[in-house]
Amino acid sequence: MEPGKPSVIVSKKPLPSPKSIINQKFGDKATYKVEEVEDCIQNARPPALGIPQKGPCLYRCTLELPEFSIVSDICKSKKDAERSAAEKAIQKLGIHPKEDNPTPQEAWDQLVNRLSFLFSNEFLSSVHPVSCHLRDALQRDGDFRGFLPVSTIAVFDSKVCSLCKCIKPEVESNLLLVMELIIRAAEKLSGSLILSEDHLSLKKLNSYPPEIEQPLSISEASMVESIPVEVIRLPSSVKNAVEPLTLNVSFSGYYLDVIACELGLRDASKVLISRPIGKASSETRLYYRIPIATTLNQSSKYHINQTGHHEAELNVRASYLCGQEIYGDAILASLGYSWRSISTQLHLFHEALSIRTYYRLLAYKMPRGIYKLSRDALLAAELPTIFTTRSNWKGSFPKEILIVFCRQHRLSEPIFLCKSFESQPALQESPGSGGQKTNGSDLDGSSTKPIVSYKCVLKITSKCQDLIIQCSPKESFKKEADAVETTALKVLSWLDLFFVKLDVSAEDVTSASKDLDILIYPQNILKEFGLCLSMHYQFQGIGAHSHSFLACGYMHQQRNKLDDDISFAKIDGQDSGITPCAGCMVCVSYSISLVAEGECMKEHIESSEEFEFEIGCGAVFPLLEAAVMQMSVGQSSWINMELPPDEFILGAAGDSATIVTLLSTGMCFVECIITLLQVTVPPEDRMELAFFKPPLSKQRVEYALQHIRQSCAASLVDLGCGSGSLLDSLLEYPTSLEKIVGVDLSHKGLARAAKILHQKLSASMDTELSSKKVKSAVLFYGSITDFDSRLYGFDIATCLEVIEHMEEDQACIFGDVVLHSFRPSILIVSTPNYEYNTILKRSALQNGEEEDQGMFKFRNHDHKFEWTREQFRHWATDLALRHNYGVEFSGVGGEADKEPGFASQIAVFRNRNDAILTTDAAEKYEVVWEWNRDGNSSSAF
Repeated sequence: MEPGKPSVIVSKKPLPSPKSIINQKFGDKATYKVEEVEDCIQNARPPALGIPQKGPCLYRCTLELPEFSIVSDICKSKKDAERSAAEKAIQKLGIHPKEDNPTPQEAWDQLVNRLSFLFSNEFLSSVHPVSCHLRDALQRDGDFRGFLPVSTIAVFDSKVCSLCKCIKPEVESNLLLVMELIIRAAEKLSGSLILSEDHLSLKKLNSYPPEIEQPLSISEASMVESIPVEVIRLPSSVKNAVEPLTLNVSFSGYYLDVIACELGLRDASKVLISRPIGKASSETRLYYRIPIATTLNQSSKYHINQTGHHEAELNVRASYLCGQEIYGDAILASLGYSWRSISTQLHLFHEALSIRTYYRLLAYKMPRGIYKLSRDALLAAELPTIFTTRSNWKGSFPKEILIVFCRQHRLSEPIFLCKSFESQPALQESPGSGGQKTNGSDLDGSSTKPIVSYKCVLKITSKCQDLIIQCSPKESFKKEADAVETTALKVLSWLDLFFVKLDVSAEDVTSASKDLDILIYPQNILKEFGLCLSMHYQFQGIGAHSHSFLACGYMHQQRNKLDDDISFAKIDGQDSGITPCAGCMVCVSYSISLVAEGECMKEHIESSEEFEFEIGCGAVFPLLEAAVMQMSVGQSSWINMELPPDEFILGAAGDSATIVTLLSTGMCFVECIITLLQVTVPPEDRMELAFFKPPLSKQRVEYALQHIRQSCAASLVDLGCGSGSLLDSLLEYPTSLEKIVGVDLSHKGLARAAKILHQKLSASMDTELSSKKVKSAVLFYGSITDFDSRLYGFDIATCLEVIEHMEEDQACIFGDVVLHSFRPSILIVSTPNYEYNTILKRSALQNGEEEDQGMFKFRNHDHKFEWTREQFRHWATDLALRHNYGVEFSGVGGEADKEPGFASQIAVFRNRNDAILTTDAAEKYEVVWEWNRDGNSSSAF
């Protein structure tokens, strides 16, 4: 893609595939025969071996049609071979797929012709879901024999639906309007079709010829008498529970009549059928009564009165699943005639549904529910809040989830507009650099390569192309795919807030959208999601006892209870010393059970032998991650927590009846047993651990410790302290430090730091630990590019491996703020040496690491830049001169006088001005944890 030129990533309605065209034209008369083709790759075998080696499997397909046969090209897969044969066939037939966009009048004529064809002799014996319904209609008893419900044509014939959309676009979301158009078209065929008295069924005027109808009857008679089909009843009253139901479907009758009977209706013509619910491949549908106010007769002029009185009660649960208002009881079933079943001669398709299925379908309507189901972990998994790398992401990607969400809510496919930008690195070579260049260039004097980055704009529109949400992130990305996935995740995060936390104020919703760079269109949102939101509030009204994700902000409550609840975690096993940290990939086994208090009853809900996730991204429920952060590999932990939403419990559990019984006691909690199996550190740490002994992180701590001792520093602030690893390490050594402070922008990192420091400092009060001299410790939440007067004039400030996580211009601002405003006596800054990456790459590949093109440009995926030695010297020297500081350069990992220098380069700034300057009071940071030796401590966690 040319820089600056946007690319549009949008899923459009595809043209019919060659195979579908062949199927529509020839049906079961077209047969595909695929054969494997041998291919010995003589050229690929090593010269020293005389043994022939079999290459990858190749395939060739022969397509047999009534008039001729076609042989495909040789392909790498069976599907490709079949596709190749179908393409050649339609070319020979002179068929050219094209978009069909008739005018409304042309669509009317085609609709009448299509309806006539559906009741033709030829169609009855063809392979099509509607023809199966027609054959069943011929088995009906009495006056209903031969009458086909109009609803089956409206639902199962895609050609009819397409033509109706051309005539009246609003039929997209209204099955009754499609039925109205079918009835109007049927009136034009009064010479060949009969309308039932209620105008809801159609029948062929003249009987089918015996030679066509009799073979069909013989085929049906050869089947078993009836089959039991497990379905779910959704009562209209929320006071009545969802319950399983078994239908006995006879092959000598019509299954829609059986469903109509269960709904208390006279016959199948009164039954409406929803679109498939759940995954795109699903055949699960809702069956419900037609509104009583609906009339389709001469006096109404075929108008459907949808504003009339509904005698039945609104079915909240069914309406939520279907996305439109449903009145009266409904039946959820996976039953009927699908293309899949009739193409494999299985005829009537049926699949057992359980209470578990219903609750999983409920979860599938929400962004985080879609993600949870993709991981098969309704309780343990959570939709991550950050997209780091594709390799670290587990489960469905954000873009996939957003596409599914839009389909579930009948929106247009999301539009991704990507644009690339070329820019020069912020720091150019300085005078006397000797040919050293900026990032991405060769170090031999060749010209600097521009940096290419990507931004993505995401638009979500209705089926009528009304803009609902637009997300335009400010940040850019090194990869186009990362820009797309991050933007999609921002929208998913906002949708989760919008749908789940219903008590959030309009101001909070607007604020959240601004934080996520999202522009919302309230009127269009209410238009598209109004019914869905109404159903949410109906669920809320069921009562406070309903522990539903539709009735409470469960996750928001859980995040506020971390510090209290995790203190009850019981850890078993020896400490292996291998512990996780932010950015690590961990693998755990877990088992979650529902326990009844005071009774010896425990029921298993969910478990996994190997479950991977990235620490610090919110990929699991907070208590699980907090427990794992306290464990080392091989240890197990037991934690108890409050009940998650009932939908997730019942959607995960195998035995719903037992679970419902336990939940009804009102005295239950969830027990989770976790074992930490493996910890995989980030690429940067992995490379450093393999190449340096001791690790670079420890060498940096020792370097800082050396300067603390030399300067006899009494106060230290760690700028960008993360989870407090430096502060924690310093407490292991005897120093002159009396006050330590940490600043960071990660609440999770600060919570981890607070817990570690509190334990160690509190323990030092009763023992002779080296940290006993420390009198006070504070952790602040804030940006290190902002000045806070409480951190002015410290003896020593550290900023180790932090600035590369900022944009280059922000790193320059940081330097000015620290030296001009904070003015520590000593400032120690370390950052990776870009020139050392080639050595680390070579070492990693020798140790069996898989080569990743993006991995070795910078040492970690979230590094915004990395500087060469000359770039770093240029930045630090210029900074020191402007603020009257001296600066000296050193590093750890490597040697100064050998190329390419230190792996981690360090600049030590020393204040040349001993005078105390007057500063204005500015307190921009938030105190999140505070401790002092007098025994006073406070925490925001």
